[in-house]
Amino acid sequence: MSDLSLQKRLAAEILGVGVSRIRIDPARADEVSGAITREEVKRLLKEGAIWVEPVHGIAGVSSKVRKAQRAKGRRRGQGKRKGVKTARLDEKEAWANRIRKMRRFLRYLRDKNLIDKRTYRRLYRLAKGGAFKNLSSLKLYLKENKILKEVK
Repeated sequence: MSDLSLQKRLAAEILGVGVSRIRIDPARADEVSGAITREEVKRLLKEGAIWVEPVHGIAGVSSKVRKAQRAKGRRRGQGKRKGVKTARLDEKEAWANRIRKMRRFLRYLRDKNLIDKRTYRRLYRLAKGGAFKNLSSLKLYLKENKILKEVK
């Protein structure tokens, strides 16, 4: 069989595809080998002696199954996780959870008359400003500064 690399290259350039996708009819290989100009290759393309293989897609079935399982909550255990807890939790969400907990605690103290309204407001603003890392640091601050009233 003759070398058809020139014809393949010309066909690939004309059609704008890769050389590996170009196919030539083995029965008409001699006719194709005689074609050395672009015009001759175009004529053979029109006649069907040369054609382009279709692109083979990826079925992706396994990835679709995996995605469906994850949607159900499977495949999300400890073994699949990388990084620290905060790497998977949005910073804003983490902040919201922390500040809500502190504000709940401050409300509880105010409602039980363990702190007055003025102190409540001051502590509320401090919490909002990020003075306390978490609830335990707020409790530590209350203890160190002896802010809590004595329960009678």
